[in-house]
Amino acid sequence: MKTRCSHVLVRVHDLHRAVDDYRRLGFQVDYATARERAQHAHVWFGDGPVIELLTTPANARWFKWPIDLIAGRGAGRRMIGWSARGEGFCDLAVVTDPGLFDATRETLCAAGIPIGRAVRWRRRRADGRETRFSFAYPRDPALPFLVSPYEPRQHPATISHANGAHRLTRVWLGAPVAWHHAIRRIIGDDPTIVLEAAPRSGVRAIELSGLTEPLDPGLLHGAEIRAAVGDNS
Repeated sequence: MKTRCSHVLVRVHDLHRAVDDYRRLGFQVDYATARERAQHAHVWFGDGPVIELLTTPANARWFKWPIDLIAGRGAGRRMIGWSARGEGFCDLAVVTDPGLFDATRETLCAAGIPIGRAVRWRRRRADGRETRFSFAYPRDPALPFLVSPYEPRQHPATISHANGAHRLTRVWLGAPVAWHHAIRRIIGDDPTIVLEAAPRSGVRAIELSGLTEPLDPGLLHGAEIRAAVGDNS
């Protein structure tokens, strides 16, 4: 079983404002669907993990049981948790190799890590083309969740960030030590993810290579984004 970091999720109150702010910071940001109904937007890089901005309904707690029915026990509690944390990093997704999503999920379940059902999802992009993928949430929201590769590949043909960023090189993930074994089973040996002891689970910060200047924290909507240490690119 092999997984790697897919994306870090940044929960924001107002998606359009957040997209505008990240663009002001020099990022190329693309809505996941048509702008008027979008709930997600992406900061893509040529390869490797990406940043996903997302918004959630203010009354998310009322959707707990329907979400559990769709995505399995624990999914509703996870999404309520996204809202409860306010703005900033709210989750981490790891992607499986092509064709191995179901096998990876089954292997983790057999290892004693309860994971909800595999959800097959379709999303129509802003350009009208359809994207298909699967996801599955561990029952405990402290654990990263699984996604399959997008089909077809969703990366834009051209990616250029005015601030010089060209790769997400590090994700600092904190969690109580009691959860480290289960987290390591999910994230595998991806060197992008640095797992550290912390009082609560969650992404603490990320590093980007290529940044030409520090980013204004006031425009990051709670996310901590650093320049890669020793990066001269």
